Amino acid sequence: MIDRVLPLVASHILIASAALALGLILAFPLGVFAARRRRVEQGVLGFASLVQTIPSLALLALFYPLLLALRTLTGAPISPLGFLPALLALTLYALLPVLRNTVVALRSLDPDMLEAADGIGMTSWQKLWLVEAPLALPTVTAGVRTAAVWTIGAATLSTTVGQPSLGDIIFSGLQTQNWELVIWGCLAAAALALTADALLALAERGISKGPRILWILALALFVAAPVVALVSQIRPVQQTVTIGAKNFTEQYILARLIGYRLTAAGYAVRYKENLGSAVVFGATTSGDVDVYVDYAGTLWTNEMKRADHPSRATMVAGVTAWTKAQSGVTTLGPLGFENAYALAMRGEVAHAKGIASMDDLRTAGASLTLGADLEFLDRPEWATIRETYDLHFARQRTFNPTFMYDALKSGDADVISAFSSDGRIAADGLVVLSDPRGAIPSYDALVMVGPRAAQDARLVTALRPLIGAIPVEAMRKANFMVDRHDDKASPDAAATWLATVIHR
Repeated sequence: MIDRVLPLVASHILIASAALALGLILAFPLGVFAARRRRVEQGVLGFASLVQTIPSLALLALFYPLLLALRTLTGAPISPLGFLPALLALTLYALLPVLRNTVVALRSLDPDMLEAADGIGMTSWQKLWLVEAPLALPTVTAGVRTAAVWTIGAATLSTTVGQPSLGDIIFSGLQTQNWELVIWGCLAAAALALTADALLALAERGISKGPRILWILALALFVAAPVVALVSQIRPVQQTVTIGAKNFTEQYILARLIGYRLTAAGYAVRYKENLGSAVVFGATTSGDVDVYVDYAGTLWTNEMKRADHPSRATMVAGVTAWTKAQSGVTTLGPLGFENAYALAMRGEVAHAKGIASMDDLRTAGASLTLGADLEFLDRPEWATIRETYDLHFARQRTFNPTFMYDALKSGDADVISAFSSDGRIAADGLVVLSDPRGAIPSYDALVMVGPRAAQDARLVTALRPLIGAIPVEAMRKANFMVDRHDDKASPDAAATWLATVIHR
């Protein structure tokens, strides 16, 4: 476990320290300027406060389309995934406490002392450096300490835009209910935040009361941490393939399965996990992700904006032609199984209420609660199902996919948006409601390769044996190995098992 955590700690320190440093560079001069001009103060603090009202996850996600559009317009080599969007979003979050405390500290200074400084002929810069800064230091430092803690905490969310951080194991642990991963991630993030706060407090004490060596040592340690983290991230130049994954168990397993094949072929691999459907496809189009697994129905409805539901073979052929023509992304082919959306209920509840199909929900749904994954209610598929069957539920709730199944067990949801390749359907005795009107499209799992990676014949050759090699029964078992509550396996272990099964 420690081997997995330490590289993420280094990445976490890098992104958090870079964002905090940039935030301080912007906040200090803005704070001084705003303290001297009321109108500027209102505008600057208003903007910084507005940023805080935006959920950090949303702010991180917003930088992806903004940077992608900027790269398209300017042709600049800007990566809309990874370090840059995380840096920009976290920097904005670091501004408010430093700005506010700087303004408050400077406005609260004793006017008599400032007048005395003017009286002995100090220039504005001398007064700021020799009088105002020392007096304002305790309040300003408190703002810096708050910003440091906030930034380190929010940096866990940078996982969602492809920047490695401790959020990698926190999100993966939550999805797979591997609480050891969650605890390790949370404890490591908390330890970083507490250490940063303690070092800054020590530096403040050394500057205010001495001895001088105290604040020099504290600041040296504070600066040394990101330097050591940066050095640890430097690796020999090697061809690296970026493997993308969405935020559920099956995607983690398939990403590792692809990674094993590419590693065996001599490639270095890295993973960008917990990405949204639109983000991962866009990242593959732009070359920020080289290979990932998507689903025919997702691309058909989300990217192609198609509402018709042809046969599986026709849909796969249509998706293959469209992705190649529109974005240069190559569809190598289906893995051999389908992971379609399905509405499911507990068997005993469905039998008691006489519900066997989505048609039956037309009248029964008004007294039931629908539980959905984080994307489903905003997807075109749900709109089609709702309109086709005229469905109306008493309540609609969204859950992390794993917790969605737990909600069904506990009675917090009566119907859920399940996945047809999920092993928990059979294990939990769930009933999948039939779709007599054909509202749900097919969802063949497809290997998608980005434009640059598709030109690498060796890479394509390494992945081709996966095409058509994974039956749905094997995928269900691999998923259940990770999702079950007892004797839980890791996605790595499930991928290893799946690799042995499909090559028998």
